[in-house]
Amino acid sequence: MAVRETRRNSFPSGSAPSEVIFSPSIGGSRPHAIGRRPPNQCSGFTLVELIIALAFVGLISLLLFSGLRLGTRAWEGVETLAERTAEPRIARDFLARALAQIRPEQVTFDGEQVLVFSGDAENLEFVAPLSEHVGIPGLYVLRLSLEEGERNRLVLTRWLLHQDVLDGIADVPEWEPFDGSKGLKDVGPMDEDLAAGAFGRTLLLEGVDEFEISYFGTAEALEEPDWVPEWMDKPELPQAVGIRLTTEEQTWPDILVRLPDSQRSAGVARR
Repeated sequence: MAVRETRRNSFPSGSAPSEVIFSPSIGGSRPHAIGRRPPNQCSGFTLVELIIALAFVGLISLLLFSGLRLGTRAWEGVETLAERTAEPRIARDFLARALAQIRPEQVTFDGEQVLVFSGDAENLEFVAPLSEHVGIPGLYVLRLSLEEGERNRLVLTRWLLHQDVLDGIADVPEWEPFDGSKGLKDVGPMDEDLAAGAFGRTLLLEGVDEFEISYFGTAEALEEPDWVPEWMDKPELPQAVGIRLTTEEQTWPDILVRLPDSQRSAGVARR
């Protein structure tokens, strides 16, 4: 309880005595006047300090948000690039593996032994093994061709290296050695297997800007091996095959594969 103390002293005439109100202190400390701020009491933020603090918070939030947006855009860009290059990379890897496993197989066609390997600058036919993931496991006659259109596409046609399949069964078109003509007659549907997977046509890549095949070997008019644009009606395989592949979005390194010795024949399929 405040103690009211009135001091009456001598005041000049016309003045009234004043009253000083004290509050008791704890622990015997000196009392202080009510209505005055104690010396050790902290003051709050001023308006200027509050504005500065809010400005710093806003700046930090802006930097964090900008960094988050930058990271999101970078991640989306990486995903877009990966999706755009996935199909060409898969096609290149398949071509490199298939060419590295070429077999110098011969087939009796119209009473003559024919080596199943021929091609020009945009088409190539050869024999190579395929796994069970693409049909019946075994050796296949593979025909790689560039089909021109609004968007050029690289197509792979395959026949199982078996007499019945090569002769044409059910919906499977009859196989004939590639002679440089464009396309196939009565081909089957795209991306659909026929005869339990013994025949099929697969779209390897769409949007091909440039596709060029070259062959390294000794041609009839050459004495030394050199790169030639076609390899037709030859009794043996070339020494190497090179493929240049360019898509609408990207230029890829050339595929260069050295082929096995043409004299090592694993077997003969007869018709």
